[in-house]
Amino acid sequence: MSANSVPRPGETSAAQQQFLSLFLRSEREIYAYVSVLVPNVADAEDIVQQTAIALWEKFADYDPARPFTPWACRFALNKARQWIERRQRWQALLENGLAEELAQHREELRPELEVRLRHLEGCLAKLPAPQRSLVEGYYLRRDGIDDLARRSGRSVAAAYKVLQRTRQTLQTCIENAAQPEGGAPV
Repeated sequence: MSANSVPRPGETSAAQQQFLSLFLRSEREIYAYVSVLVPNVADAEDIVQQTAIALWEKFADYDPARPFTPWACRFALNKARQWIERRQRWQALLENGLAEELAQHREELRPELEVRLRHLEGCLAKLPAPQRSLVEGYYLRRDGIDDLARRSGRSVAAAYKVLQRTRQTLQTCIENAAQPEGGAPV
């Protein structure tokens, strides 16, 4: 059984039962270990969950002759290190003024973005209904491509191709709308 398959009730494999038994007995100690490294309770809980997933994925490598908890804590340490590194990188970017720089840059671009958004709205209105429906479903409603393809009577590959062509059409329309009469692109 793969790590991604979900058994029906009563179909739990011996490996799953063994893993759950070992993990549940060790979970408090793993959490305590992680909480020393990561003081925020929610973050520690997330790391323990990530650890559980990693442990299950590598459970075939576990040597039952050795204690489970130290093995599991090594995984937890790696997950905590990854979390700390990501947080430190993000913190360093914020401390170096990234957030302020992004906000300032966004503010500088706002007039141009607003104009482009108005052009996009006009260009969307010019699309044939089937193309507009596909674009709105994919980008506004966040419908899955499988559903959109099925509803439009296309294969997934064909739906992606229509989206690609429609994006190109919209890009050209926006660029043309941004050009002054008889002039070069702005």
